[in-house]
Amino acid sequence: MPANGHPVSFFENVNINFDKASRYTEHPKGLLDQIKVCNSVYQFQFPIQTDDGYEVISAWRVEHSHHKLPTKGGIRYSEDVNEDEVKALAALMTYKCAVVDVPFGGAKGGIKINPKRYSVPQLQRITRRYTAELIKKNFIGPGIDVPAPDYGTSEREMAWIVDTYMAFNPSIDAQGCVTGKPVSQGGIRGRREATGRGVFFGIREACSIAEDMKKLGLTPGLEGKRVVVQGLGNVGYHAAKFLQEGGCVIVGLAEYEGAIYNAKGLDLEEVMKHRRETRSILNFPGAMNIPNTSDALELDCDILVPAALESVITGANAPKIKAKIIGEGANGPTTVEAEEILLKNGVLVLPDMYLNAGGVTVSYFEWLKNLQHVRMGRMAKRFTETSYDQLISTFEKKTGVHLSADERKRLVHGPDEVDLVNSGLEDTMIVAYNEIREFKHRVGCPDLRTAAFASAIDKIARSYLELGIFP
Repeated sequence: MPANGHPVSFFENVNINFDKASRYTEHPKGLLDQIKVCNSVYQFQFPIQTDDGYEVISAWRVEHSHHKLPTKGGIRYSEDVNEDEVKALAALMTYKCAVVDVPFGGAKGGIKINPKRYSVPQLQRITRRYTAELIKKNFIGPGIDVPAPDYGTSEREMAWIVDTYMAFNPSIDAQGCVTGKPVSQGGIRGRREATGRGVFFGIREACSIAEDMKKLGLTPGLEGKRVVVQGLGNVGYHAAKFLQEGGCVIVGLAEYEGAIYNAKGLDLEEVMKHRRETRSILNFPGAMNIPNTSDALELDCDILVPAALESVITGANAPKIKAKIIGEGANGPTTVEAEEILLKNGVLVLPDMYLNAGGVTVSYFEWLKNLQHVRMGRMAKRFTETSYDQLISTFEKKTGVHLSADERKRLVHGPDEVDLVNSGLEDTMIVAYNEIREFKHRVGCPDLRTAAFASAIDKIARSYLELGIFP
């Protein structure tokens, strides 16, 4: 709580972390000020016709940094959207892209609606009108600003956006104006689960370092680690799925209607089936109901994955958190005050600007695909399979050992698009984590978030310096 007595806003929270991290760099104040501010903020309103007449919709698009183009960031549909939130998320996108070496500036968009209150035709009109407004002000384009799905949006909305954009700009590269599209509209395989898969890869890499796990009183690896996931949207569901497949035990799950807990473990797919049938995760057989969703954050576990909205871990509940590792699947789930308490209690916090970067990483792959106009793996798959088949045939002839049809098929498999996407994502998350951890130890940062911010600031600053803007 600042001296004026007002709560710290989301964007202020981001900038507090920025200022803390900038002390571990040697760049001049003017350059740091340029990195921190939002370069462009577009706030606008437009009317739509409803069954009751007309309604005025408020919307935003913020481009935080133009040090690299295009800028990149999702569009969220929520009644809670406001300018401060969109600015904060745009800033986080800038630093996130820098952390994982994706060559974009950060951006974000928001429309202040509850999408559940509107019919599909109404949502389509809202989305297309929003896109038209962005086109009018040059706030969208494959080389300018490239949106993506976020909270409240999906592949469907991205398909509407690309169709609207192409009507105004019918060019060969027009599909690159947005990512997270359906595969039939130029999307890429693996994008839907990319953020959750990235959360899994990041947690797995952190847990693989024996030295760090020893400090937490945990054994290396994921096997048997108890996990609580808050939020079962796209990110939370896939993070839980891959963690469970990786050997973790999902002991708690939380959604807006409440939470459930079973110390012996929950079958994620059975829980999702129960929710589809009853429209709630509550009353799942064998699980204890927890009516207050926020109480799930305090459940006994090894790893807590907040994958819903921002500022859910606060100074009030941080002292009660029992998890030894917090993997931030959502954007900004931990306040500055809360993190100070968690770090004091020895909790390892894997920051959002690293951990949920899987979405923008695979969006980058989709954008490249759209500009190259060729599916990843298309040119090499058959050649690779033929080469492997010849190698195995030679091996069999020389040794007299013959593989079964299934063994041969598995060994000669050439990479499909999704194989290449997942491999690229895995490599990105592994390299980035070790880079952040190395930076932390080399510079003496107190925690991984500060190290991630400082590393990102340093990369962005060098981009500006190389442009000659700050001699």
